[in-house]
Amino acid sequence: MDPELGSNIVELGMAKGAEVTEDGTVNIKIALTTSGCPLRAQIQRDIRSRIIDLPGVSNVHIAWTELTAEEKTAVMAKARWNISQDVPETSVPATCRVIMIASGKGGVGKSSVTVNLATMLATYGLTVGVMDADIWGFSIPRMLGLEGRLGGSPASGKITPIKQEVGSGHLEVVSMGFLVDREETALMWRGLILNRAVRHFCEDVAWGNLDYLLIDMPPGTGDVQMGLAKLLPRAEMLIVTTPALAAQKVAVRVAHMGRNNYLRIIGVIENMSAWIAEDGERHEIFGVGGGEALARQIGVPLLGSIPIDPAVTAGGDAGKPVVLAQGPAASAYQAIVELLISEAAPPIDMGGCSARLIAAAESALEEAQGN
Repeated sequence: MDPELGSNIVELGMAKGAEVTEDGTVNIKIALTTSGCPLRAQIQRDIRSRIIDLPGVSNVHIAWTELTAEEKTAVMAKARWNISQDVPETSVPATCRVIMIASGKGGVGKSSVTVNLATMLATYGLTVGVMDADIWGFSIPRMLGLEGRLGGSPASGKITPIKQEVGSGHLEVVSMGFLVDREETALMWRGLILNRAVRHFCEDVAWGNLDYLLIDMPPGTGDVQMGLAKLLPRAEMLIVTTPALAAQKVAVRVAHMGRNNYLRIIGVIENMSAWIAEDGERHEIFGVGGGEALARQIGVPLLGSIPIDPAVTAGGDAGKPVVLAQGPAASAYQAIVELLISEAAPPIDMGGCSARLIAAAESALEEAQGN
């Protein structure tokens, strides 16, 4: 087994030939993804240990070569496909719809989108998990107005998420913000530690009977994104961008990363689309059309556009998501969530109950806005 790709080297096309001489010497030719592969010694040991004890084998000789560019592409595609079909054991329920909220760059409002979508989904009477996988830039606790420390049960050995009731549903939240002493604490962690942290969030959290798990991803296509794609291969991806061309072009890379890992992309949300003045006139401060262009380029629907609304920032700072209030941004979020539960990504075990869910959400919203 290739220790990094997680598939056997014959299936991956790395074993290029084997010959057995009359004196029992086995000559094997192995092509590596790169000639300087740091796992070469381990692969060599594994090959020797598998072959040397076979009847008639007196010696094992390995000749090394390197895969061509086309072969490397095929190998990586095969490895990612195998991973997508081999779902590792986690504590995330099988009936839970996992949605990664991703972006190509920081500053597009991805965390705000995560918080407001999760809160609105909970108003439908759903149980919604929120995983703050932006380990360095955690902000979910503040945006939801949550404090406390993550605890655990000695009996189960699992971490207990912080819970918050919203209407007739509730949120279950995990974040590094619940593990540090101060919000200003800087986490200077590298890739392996980051991956271990998100692995704990997937494997060691006592998630309840979730309908949705929304994951606030770090921006870009780094270690955390690839690690989560392996841990949650049945997850789907929702990409957040702004109207700016630069943001749209960077977001395309995230779409390619998702599809290379066989993740379904359910749609695009354009954030900060325009500022709407009191007289109704639209002001396209950050450009126009980035969300629609991205959706068209990667072949997915544009689920909605969130206008610039000071209430979004005020709600995030105060821990009161704007989706529970009234205004242009709140209305846009509510429309997006209705589209999610009815068409784009309905609850796995409640896909036919959209009308009842929407009625329940409208009732919860009226109550929240009345308070």
